Amino acid sequence: MVYVTGDMHGDLARFESPALSRLKKDDTLIICGDFGFLWDGSREEAKILKRLGKKKYNICFIDGTHENFELLNAYPVTEWNGGKVHHIEGNIYHLMRGQIFRLDNLTFFTMGGGESPDIDIRFEENAWSRFEFPSREELLEGAENLEKINCRVDYIITHEPPVKIKSFLSLKDSETASVTGLNTYLEEMSAICQFRRWFFGSMHLDKFISNSHIAVYRNVINAITGEVAR
Repeated sequence: MVYVTGDMHGDLARFESPALSRLKKDDTLIICGDFGFLWDGSREEAKILKRLGKKKYNICFIDGTHENFELLNAYPVTEWNGGKVHHIEGNIYHLMRGQIFRLDNLTFFTMGGGESPDIDIRFEENAWSRFEFPSREELLEGAENLEKINCRVDYIITHEPPVKIKSFLSLKDSETASVTGLNTYLEEMSAICQFRRWFFGSMHLDKFISNSHIAVYRNVINAITGEVAR
């Protein structure tokens, strides 16, 4: 089975939750960005990655905005279940942008990246990376991969949501949505693609927006059934 959860930001306790402890061999957990366990390249971090890589289930993540992209991109690119990945350690894989993966005979489109809400502060502190936003080549590759399968995919996994979803959620919080070119790209994709469910993590919210769009943070959701794992 395939399960989806939200941003972890290096919180090791998340892996001790009852929902994740019930995952079985050959199950796959997909994290919707900001994995956080690739941050400083320290010896302690390497030990944690080795321990996580020995889990009986696959740990897969797309990138968010709070990543050490220089460290992440230093890993060699390889292929896993039909799409490009960075193989991190053991059963840990970074699912690269614009890829389509086949898991349990179902297709998953991935598009990580976004724009940091604190971009001004991070830029001033020299903590911003230009790699957080998808490149033109990555966006084009994503569009081309979708066209190859007639824009029909079972599941979409992104860090950011489409424009309308982001605006709706920001309106509920009486805030103005910060809309980027990536949100617009995802909105166009939402209009032309056929899919069962779309999961995204950047809003740090657990909410079923509709039958098809799901904001996920701490919940662990069965991608196939849409049910929250307990």
